[in-house]
Amino acid sequence: MGWWSDQVVARAGARILSSGSFAPYRERACAGLEGTVLEIGFGSGTNVPAYPTGVRRVLAVDPSDVGWRQSAERRATSSAEIVRVGTDAQSVPLDDATVDAALTTFTLCTVPDPVAALREVARVLRPGGELHVLEHGLSEDPRVARHQRGAGWWWPHVAGGCHLDRDVPALCEAAGLRVVRMTTSDAAFPKSFAHVYEGVVAV
Repeated sequence: MGWWSDQVVARAGARILSSGSFAPYRERACAGLEGTVLEIGFGSGTNVPAYPTGVRRVLAVDPSDVGWRQSAERRATSSAEIVRVGTDAQSVPLDDATVDAALTTFTLCTVPDPVAALREVARVLRPGGELHVLEHGLSEDPRVARHQRGAGWWWPHVAGGCHLDRDVPALCEAAGLRVVRMTTSDAAFPKSFAHVYEGVVAV
């Protein structure tokens, strides 16, 4: 990661996304996780307090060394073992079918090739495993979607590669994952920045 993304965007994003208003979203996203969980976009560990007691081990993937250091206190208080296993969600250094579940929260917007990342998730999930999704992306409102697409030429450059207009269910399906359930809502931010997808997809 470059200086701007790692030192500025990562810190600002951690502050915004750790606000209490996102806690209910994270609790819903983490509900039902158990066993060994792959979390792509671990960041500063903002999901850690929401892990259910059934989560025994978390295999974290995140490119930010700053975020990993910021997560130290949360990791120390977790009942689950948390291990950083990689930095690139598009190439996860795990064997096939080795995790029970996976989690992604506000991550797919910044991955250069989100379909490749989702294919990696599908590869390492055990048969019947599920990916729990909490992401922001393309709005169903045509006016908002136009604004999102219009920002595509400048927003990623100032926001660490974040794309506002990614169609999360379509990306999951393109990666061979089956949408089990998916809902959308607008968080308490401008709609262009926080049209939220919540759901579960399966291999």
